[in-house]
Amino acid sequence: MTYEKFIDEYLKKGLLKKQKSNFQAIEKLISRADKELKTAKANLSIDEGIAYTVAYLAMLHAGRAFMLLKGFRPADGYQHKTVVEFMSHSLSEEFRTIVERFDKMRRKRNIFTYEVSISISRTEADNALNTAVKFVNLIKDIIKKENPQTELRF
Repeated sequence: MTYEKFIDEYLKKGLLKKQKSNFQAIEKLISRADKELKTAKANLSIDEGIAYTVAYLAMLHAGRAFMLLKGFRPADGYQHKTVVEFMSHSLSEEFRTIVERFDKMRRKRNIFTYEVSISISRTEADNALNTAVKFVNLIKDIIKKENPQTELRF
């Protein structure tokens, strides 16, 4: 499905809403993502599941910043899935792997949060943090590239 068809479909379904781009809000979301990356790293040796979850949240906030840059926000239920789907349809093919990891982390984080029977290993938490760092940096680069005239504080 093309980006345009995805946007039309998700707007019609009420999963996306148009939102005026706001650089102050974008900066806050990226700042939050940066804090979450630090928090995830600090928690690696304490609690792998929390580190994994917080690394995922960093990606979620960076993804929401990207959506806001494009003039959208997720709406109604399925907000996390909508952010991942938006990224999947917005980023080029070269970023497919990182978006697929984002989606896997979304699903695993959900199971970890709502089910008692799952644990997350140190390796999984390390991999999640590495993926999150790459993703957040990718989004920062895109935001800076698309707005070179704007002074961003991140």
